[in-house]
Amino acid sequence: MSEFSSADTQAMQLALQLAQIAWQHGEVPVGAVLLDAQGHLLGQGYNQVITRSDPTQHAEIVALRQATATAANYRLPGSQLFVTLEPCLMCFGALLHARVERVVYAAPDPKTGACGSVVCLHEHPTLNHQTQVQAGLLQDQASQLLRDFFKERRLLAKQKKREL
Repeated sequence: MSEFSSADTQAMQLALQLAQIAWQHGEVPVGAVLLDAQGHLLGQGYNQVITRSDPTQHAEIVALRQATATAANYRLPGSQLFVTLEPCLMCFGALLHARVERVVYAAPDPKTGACGSVVCLHEHPTLNHQTQVQAGLLQDQASQLLRDFFKERRLLAKQKKREL
């Protein structure tokens, strides 16, 4: 299943818009959208780690908290998460506990990715829930957004250094 639907693309485009909002708040630009089994929006989020001084405020967790509140249930069978960056262990663990059926991510995360870049948590055979993972939807846009963000951060750091 390597082909993506137009609904998948729309969900990822919304996640990219949320990532832009994260950037505007000085956060690493990651956005996430969680849909129910019928494709309706359950939750959305963007990174808020710095803003909230909370290392758990990744886009996926923010979207998951909103979705479980909307559903009034900590389990979200049949749901799908669309996120602009490969989830880390913390996020993917939470998605497994929530019984998210499918995770689609745009760009790989070679430093902390838990869906193949560093570890393949979703492929662990003894887990009591299996989540389907697909990668690469709008990868170029998500990767460019991250490159531009970190390029800007490096330039700002150099400017600050010169001012001192």
